[in-house]
Amino acid sequence: MPTPHTATAPSWDDLVTASLLGTERRPLPPALHSPGKEAPLALLDAAATQATRRRAGLRPAVAAAPPEPAADDPRPQVPPAARRRLATLLAGQPGTGSGGRRGAAPDLMELLPQWLALANARGYGAPPELLPALLNAARGRTDLRPHALTFAGPRALWLARLNPDWKFALRATPGGGVALPPADDAARTGQLWEEGLFAERVALLTALRAQHARTALDLLTSTWPTERAEDRLMFLDSLRTGLSPEDEPFLEQALTDRSRNVRSTAAELLSALPASALAGRMSARAASCVAVDHTSSTPTLTVEAPHECDAGMERDGVIPKPPTGRGERSWWLGQLVESAPLATWPPRLGNRTPAEIVALPVADDWRGELHAAWCRAAVRQRDTAWSRALLGAPAAPDAAGPGAVSLAERAKLLAALPPAERADWVAGFIAAHGLSEAFQLLGVCAVPWAGPLGRAVVDSLNIARDAGSYPWSFSGVMGLAERCLDPSEAIRLEALTAIPDEPEDASPGAGSYWSEAFQRLVTTLRLRAAIRTELPPP
Repeated sequence: MPTPHTATAPSWDDLVTASLLGTERRPLPPALHSPGKEAPLALLDAAATQATRRRAGLRPAVAAAPPEPAADDPRPQVPPAARRRLATLLAGQPGTGSGGRRGAAPDLMELLPQWLALANARGYGAPPELLPALLNAARGRTDLRPHALTFAGPRALWLARLNPDWKFALRATPGGGVALPPADDAARTGQLWEEGLFAERVALLTALRAQHARTALDLLTSTWPTERAEDRLMFLDSLRTGLSPEDEPFLEQALTDRSRNVRSTAAELLSALPASALAGRMSARAASCVAVDHTSSTPTLTVEAPHECDAGMERDGVIPKPPTGRGERSWWLGQLVESAPLATWPPRLGNRTPAEIVALPVADDWRGELHAAWCRAAVRQRDTAWSRALLGAPAAPDAAGPGAVSLAERAKLLAALPPAERADWVAGFIAAHGLSEAFQLLGVCAVPWAGPLGRAVVDSLNIARDAGSYPWSFSGVMGLAERCLDPSEAIRLEALTAIPDEPEDASPGAGSYWSEAFQRLVTTLRLRAAIRTELPPP
């Protein structure tokens, strides 16, 4: 009888079949017969041996060409101390003891975006050995990706092509990381525009627009009639970069596009060109709706909203059907006013300044609608004088302002002011209204916060602490303070880390929680100061 050494070994399929059917119904292959060993035991021994062979064996494969080497990164790598700090931040473990209870340690992952932004601003490149950890961190946090991929440089794209877990890097990079032809290479540029993938074409148009706006426009015009509607919308959006009067003829043509979204975008772009024909048409329409009534004792603005949305208005981007709950006439009026150049109003309304116009009373309850439309126009046109007028005084009793319909709208208006004025305005707002109303406004202030603004935030936190409430109501502001306060404020905050005596009417344990929160804030500020020192300008 053949032995296992002389007979052909059974295949894995044979062993599986015998196991499923049982050795009583399916005889063992001859190679497994062994004197003195029962059939089930012999089957299990053979299966164990074959399983080991399957796991340990390597089947020969056709040799693949090695990948092309990654492109060189000419940037200097970060200094050793900064490299160690980055490794600590990526690991998410505290690099220094906070000395406080649980919850007093800083959130290192929240420091990572600031570390990356500073490294990018100072022109450093990533240490190769930390790229996998950096890409894994960016994979889990979409907000981290722009800074992380900029810092990682060309090696990130090289690694992303080898590991499917990091393919987001290819999607996040215009054109999937494909090298674009030089702007002066007309042949290759034309070929990529005609034959490239959509992402490559968007990347090409965006890059050209930033360097040679007219060339990009000519390229888009050459294929515009044959593009899909959704592609036309994306291409049209790229014209925001370098928008100029040269774009007006093309945008006027786009006003007759089949897609309503394309028409609306073209109208928005044209309204941002104060000298465009569309801006002139919108100015005339809006001006006919608003006037100054001098018959009363106090000059008053009167509003006569449109009675219809005619074909010309619709062609110029006015959407005829209002949202649910909005009246048609007020809806049309708002669109006309927000699309008209703000320079329309001083000569139309008695040569008054923006502040004087905003201060005028408005008849028949049209004030809210009119001011809200002016707010949208000021944001779109980034007009400092109108934004300042519509914001009003920060200490005004109405926290929403004279023209803004919400704090979110007010935050948009603030963005048009110079950074120093913006910080002073928000500091005044906090002094008058406290922190609970200021969260959205703080988010648009330049980082690190200017001294007056930082002091206003710290003073308000201290007032809330003395009031005996819990710090959880201010967790959002605390998080912003950790990211935005100037690190020099750590010295001033040190005194607030002690546990205060709690008044009788205070919430139980509030003093301890506030102490913990301030310890975390101080430690975070000191870490940010250390990061600045470790990342000097090259």
